[in-house]
Amino acid sequence: MGPHPAVAAIRLAVRRVLHDILTEHTPAPETRRAPAPGAARPAATDAERVPAPGTRRTITPAQPPHEQPPASSRLLPQALDSARAGGTPMSREVPPPPLVLVACSGGADSMALASALAFEAPKLGIRAGGITVDHGLQPGSDLRADEVVLRLTEMGLTPAESIAVTVGRDGGPEAAARDARYAALDAAAERHGAAAVLLGHTRDDQAETVLLGLARGSGIRSLSGMAAVSGADGRYRRPFLHLDRQTARKACMAQSLPVWDDPHNADPAYTRSRLRHEGLPALEKALGKGVVEALARTAQLSRDDADALDAWASQAEASVRDAAGLLECAKLYALPPAVRRRILRRAAIEAGAPAGSLFARHIEEVDRLITGWRGQGAINLPGKVVAQRQGGRLVIRQG
Repeated sequence: MGPHPAVAAIRLAVRRVLHDILTEHTPAPETRRAPAPGAARPAATDAERVPAPGTRRTITPAQPPHEQPPASSRLLPQALDSARAGGTPMSREVPPPPLVLVACSGGADSMALASALAFEAPKLGIRAGGITVDHGLQPGSDLRADEVVLRLTEMGLTPAESIAVTVGRDGGPEAAARDARYAALDAAAERHGAAAVLLGHTRDDQAETVLLGLARGSGIRSLSGMAAVSGADGRYRRPFLHLDRQTARKACMAQSLPVWDDPHNADPAYTRSRLRHEGLPALEKALGKGVVEALARTAQLSRDDADALDAWASQAEASVRDAAGLLECAKLYALPPAVRRRILRRAAIEAGAPAGSLFARHIEEVDRLITGWRGQGAINLPGKVVAQRQGGRLVIRQG
């Protein structure tokens, strides 16, 4: 008898992502000629050395003894296939397998993700660890973080650690906590040399993100929600974007995994909480079931459109600059608004405007210097950036 359907679903989702990571971080197979007779043999690597009888072998904490795969499984798949197909000698110097971390709060989504990672990673020869972030926003949060680390360790994930952060106030409590969390995860990934960090966002989270973007009156990029792959060099992966929140919870129940329900998720003081417990249920009552799935589908369609427009803007930008690199207003005017505003936004960010503080209304004001020129003065943008029209050129620079 196989695993519970919910458990099978989360494992399959994680397996697919791990295959992608393994493919991306597996170097092309290298061959090495046998040494000539009498030539010195290259020094053995740590993975090649066999301890003498009666001695102990030291295994680094990143791969505890019970997780060490057999030597054959540590050879990367491409090298094995190459050797079997062509008979070429495989290099004995195999790089260490990639490390994948899971960001785990202790909630049902991330606990289900951690359990699936712990199950699937060893089968692919991938090292797996876990990180929990202590935001310090609730009494006893440090104890909760210690409990999560213990659960991750019991699953066999290593390293497993808690990181305490200080949450600022910029952008509101939710945005500030998110910024602090991602900064901690970035630092942990760099410190451990992780190839990727898995996040437990589900299809329900995606639907909420789309509605929040819609409520802000944001553009199509905001409506595209969260990407399955994001961050520097594709660091962050979201395997559960096509799974609903209930599937993750059922998977935890089927595996008897204890979960922690963050009281902030039910606190009406937070916008996302109100949307989750009041807004979405009201939409489903008015429009019928399937709203979450439709919103998630909208996110994917919006992302495809936004990617195409971004590519168009990148190609068009060089054609609207003069020999000195200044933007020519007449050429900008001839572009479709969606393409033109992307170029303006990129120019403002390059001049020093923080992307997170640059809103649609700012870009609309700059756009009026192109489409509604009446001799108006300079436009002040976040980051002390100024945009103004001079001699048919649009100048965006630090004020």
